[in-house]
Amino acid sequence: MTQCRTKYKSLFFDLDDTLWDTSYNNKKCLEEIYSGYHFGRYYPSFEDFFNHYMPHNLMLWDQYRNQAIDRRTLILERLLYVLRPMGIDDESFARRLNDDFLQRTTTKTRLLPGAIDLLEYLSPDYRLFILSNGFREVQSLKMQNSGLAPYFERILLSEDVSIQKPHRKIFDYALKNTNSRRSESLMIGDSYEVDIVGAQNARLDQLWLNPSHLAPKGNPPTFTVHSLADIMLFL
Repeated sequence: MTQCRTKYKSLFFDLDDTLWDTSYNNKKCLEEIYSGYHFGRYYPSFEDFFNHYMPHNLMLWDQYRNQAIDRRTLILERLLYVLRPMGIDDESFARRLNDDFLQRTTTKTRLLPGAIDLLEYLSPDYRLFILSNGFREVQSLKMQNSGLAPYFERILLSEDVSIQKPHRKIFDYALKNTNSRRSESLMIGDSYEVDIVGAQNARLDQLWLNPSHLAPKGNPPTFTVHSLADIMLFL
């Protein structure tokens, strides 16, 4: 092991849109769904379908993170929202469609630029973990199929503790279950509201992947970078 330049020993990575290109991969899956189920009979174009689906999906995820709805409601309502304008209000079909969508996501392998190079650089010096709000049945497969899995000791999911980031409990759970010291750990993620604020509430240092150069909506993170390659400047 080479000499580490920082005080950190454990790095907790968000997965979606931090390493795995969720925006691109999920849109491709939805495009396959749109085509395969012939939704063009109801929506003028895929973009119309996507623009109807995505804002509502994001709203539901926000409610799920804040425990306003449960997983079942999230899964059903994000798809029933696009099915009802077609005259379809069938929960069993929505569940099958969701299963199909999730299975398709596990086959997508596009990562953010520089992801593997960064992990190759970090893995000799740090213990690496995934800390994600994603669903158990897909996150491990997404990591295996995209080549991320060998770099990480463990995947820690919100479902393990029935609470999502940004709540402090999941960060405390991650520290305890990886035998990591708070003062020697860093949370790395793309969502200011979820990853950064959550880590701040847990008194954990944070590194914000912020490619859009957004202004923080609260206290500034410990570090801010605009690409994965920039992380090597700090670690």
